[in-house]
Amino acid sequence: QVQLVESGGGLVQSGGSLRLSCTASGFTFSSAAMSWYRQAPGKERELVAAISSLGRTTNYAGSVKGRCTISRDNAKNTVYLQMNSLKPEDTAVYYCNAFSSWGQGTQVTVSS
Repeated sequence: QVQLVESGGGLVQSGGSLRLSCTASGFTFSSAAMSWYRQAPGKERELVAAISSLGRTTNYAGSVKGRCTISRDNAKNTVYLQMNSLKPEDTAVYYCNAFSSWGQGTQVTVSS
């Protein structure tokens, strides 16, 4: 079955950077579009970024465009989210998504 394991979250000061990773198994990774979502306390889960199967097409939420970069390494079955210039409003649990399956999430906390 689809398994997604996120890592790389943590506590960072405003303006800092983090790189999230999501390692996938249970499906043909190189054939799957991948996405990152986030959910802040009391808010609905929202799409942050998405990348096509070969990495040629990416999409970003307006709130992170210019600050985040989604990428993937199909040889490692891993998708990344590089986040720069982090803001307190980026604080959330970040989830990897593929085929409507979710990982356990990784907490990102940005202090002001």
